[in-house]
Amino acid sequence: MQPQPLPAGTPWFSKAQIDARLSAFTEPFLNDYFRANFYHLKGRDLDLVVDAGMGLALLTPMLDLTPGKPVLAVATHIHADHVGSLFEFAERAGPKWEADAFATMDDRWTFADEFRALYEPVSRLPHVGWKAEDYAIAPAPLTRVLDEGDRIDLGDRSFTVLHLPGHSFGCIGLYDETDGLLFSGDAVYDDTLLDEMWCSDKDQYRATMRRLMELPVRVVFGGHGEPFGEARLKEIARDYLDLS
Repeated sequence: MQPQPLPAGTPWFSKAQIDARLSAFTEPFLNDYFRANFYHLKGRDLDLVVDAGMGLALLTPMLDLTPGKPVLAVATHIHADHVGSLFEFAERAGPKWEADAFATMDDRWTFADEFRALYEPVSRLPHVGWKAEDYAIAPAPLTRVLDEGDRIDLGDRSFTVLHLPGHSFGCIGLYDETDGLLFSGDAVYDDTLLDEMWCSDKDQYRATMRRLMELPVRVVFGGHGEPFGEARLKEIARDYLDLS
């Protein structure tokens, strides 16, 4: 049976309000493999968007943005499920190790070709006439390139950029040392971790897991799955090190 378009008034995205300033989003009608989490954090002077989904529907209308207030969208890495709507934002940041590829969004980097080839890429059509074989990611050249140790200042809180390679060599996390909040992208999440792509490196991933085991965190918001705390982070890291 072919997927049907969304019923009138049904949004493509789902939203969970974590607290007064932080919202989490996902795309519930996507194939599980490509269904990722992305986040909007309201700062005093700057709003932060962490990752941007597949780009099958416009994301910015779903965000509670303040007209005229700056917004920085940060891609934790360049895979399709994290960069599809990045082009919607005027200010775009991403890891230096993949920086040039954001200008083209080539399939080699994004793995968009794997999405186009899925037998059931979606359970509902984003809009009438949508076809997976037409899927393409709009280029989104970075306006800011992020390196290990860089800071992102929202005015009332700030994040340190952590280089956390392994899943891909460009993976970064955003860490608020004061609050213990980590946006980890696909460096770590509470599900099966992927480390066998051309851009993966198991030695680097093991080093990342050793680093994460020593990181004081209150909560981790990953690129997939549910949020979790420090104890679970240590378990995931230890399991990876034991099995790899």
